[in-house]
Amino acid sequence: MAENPAPGFQKKPDHEVTLTPFTGNVQVRLGDAVIAESAQAIKVTESNHGDCFYIPRADVAMDQATKTETSSYCPFKGHASYYSFGAATDAAWSYEAPYDECAGLKDYLAFYPNRVSDIRAG
Repeated sequence: MAENPAPGFQKKPDHEVTLTPFTGNVQVRLGDAVIAESAQAIKVTESNHGDCFYIPRADVAMDQATKTETSSYCPFKGHASYYSFGAATDAAWSYEAPYDECAGLKDYLAFYPNRVSDIRAG
């Protein structure tokens, strides 16, 4: 039995959250600076949400990140913490203790496309 199951899947068993290793490179830019670049990203596809790339913390300029007081909750993934990069407030989020079904997201960050200059995957 799972130790930390996602309650969302019990209520909506048809909802899908798929984590797939991305075979290309993902780069995130803020202005002219690259703040994240990885060949180890995870592509997350979620029902009604489309695709999103999660990048390992080791490949993110965490020395430029500031954890904020902002938080959110997803019944499928868990509680999210937010990070700002310079003037880009709450530009990224992270599930630091994700539910078992999304445990692969631990120690990864995702970025809002409208809060950074560019996200390129290829």
